[in-house]
Amino acid sequence: MKILIVGNGGREHAIAWKLSHSPQVQQIFCTPGNGGTATQAKCQNIPIPVTDFPALKQLIADQNISLVVVGPEVPLALGITDYLKQPNLKIFGPIKAGAILEASKSWAKDFMAEANIPTAKSATFTNAETAKEYITEIPIVVKADGLAAGKGVTVATTIEMAHNAIDAIFQGEFDENHQSVVIEEFLIGQEISVLALTDGLTIRPLLPAQDHKAVGEGDTGPNTGGMGAYTPTPIISPELMADIQRKVLEPTLTNLQKRGIDYRGVVYAGLMISPTGEPKVLEFNCRFGDPETQPILSLLETPLEELLLACCEQRLAELPPINWKSGVAVSVVLASAGYPEAYEKGKVISGIEKAEATGATIFHAGTKLHTQNLITDGGRVLGVTAVGANFIEAKVKAYAAVDCIKFEGIYYRRDIGSRVFGNSEFINPQ
Repeated sequence: MKILIVGNGGREHAIAWKLSHSPQVQQIFCTPGNGGTATQAKCQNIPIPVTDFPALKQLIADQNISLVVVGPEVPLALGITDYLKQPNLKIFGPIKAGAILEASKSWAKDFMAEANIPTAKSATFTNAETAKEYITEIPIVVKADGLAAGKGVTVATTIEMAHNAIDAIFQGEFDENHQSVVIEEFLIGQEISVLALTDGLTIRPLLPAQDHKAVGEGDTGPNTGGMGAYTPTPIISPELMADIQRKVLEPTLTNLQKRGIDYRGVVYAGLMISPTGEPKVLEFNCRFGDPETQPILSLLETPLEELLLACCEQRLAELPPINWKSGVAVSVVLASAGYPEAYEKGKVISGIEKAEATGATIFHAGTKLHTQNLITDGGRVLGVTAVGANFIEAKVKAYAAVDCIKFEGIYYRRDIGSRVFGNSEFINPQ
């Protein structure tokens, strides 16, 4: 089997890494890929942008590719699955009509209301002044309606902060096409990520994870694409997961079916779990999460290609239960100085082999090969992931590997997993 992975982040390297272990997989093409996929077994980088659909279609034909896995949300929102659709080609990723679940927060809010899915109270505005007039109490959450790479959310603790966030959205800070804003009530609790696979007929959750979105320790500062993650999260009991399946995942699939949307891929529910154990949806994503995918796939025992193909072929219900390794996986993101704001590229990275010798897996995100060197090429550079028998062991292993890696301006949080280690009352920003 030849597989195409569209994307160049840590999520895509993790997918390539997992698929490369399968004897059923002959070759993996990554477009455009990164420094990690360039050296991953069975992988070959092809410098095609994720939005160059004609070039991707030609590559599929030239290489006789049978499975396409779309990593990022942007090509999904633009309709890559619709464009590439052809007989004998399996595409893991929803069609454009399904990807709007992530591409428009206001659409998702209407969708949840229709399906009676629990979520924060909200209002949508297409005018900045009207949005500002709506805000009378704080804290409040201000969200760009469209895609913003995980950075379009502001938890405003002052009226001025909320107004500034609204202005930034309408002035095109995240996307010049953002012409609306969603304002939500602030929820208290712990945020978790539930990634579920669906073939449009059945929906099955993967291990629940928690990530740290804020750039600063103690979950302070602006939101990023994610500074670290771990799985499974201990706050999700089997009973609570069953509740999430019944209140969130099943109604989501049912409403997609009701709307005539043939959704085959990942439904990612970002949830806030209240202190009393009630789940509410903060947002939906239409793809594997990053960095959650890295620890989740580190514990997956069922061959990944079996799950992906079952989703594409609408036979997910026929598969046995998904098998997982015992233990815990923790992933720490190493970022460039200045991220999520301006940062420099081109810094030489060293210590990868030494880090891997500790037993950790190093997933590349913002990296590329330049002459004989591996250099930084993005805000989030690496995801250092370790598996242990428990949280303490996994965290110690992960940070031991982190300490081996060097590059100018390296930045990372030292408190990934803080919610597990004696901080059960943590209040997490949305």
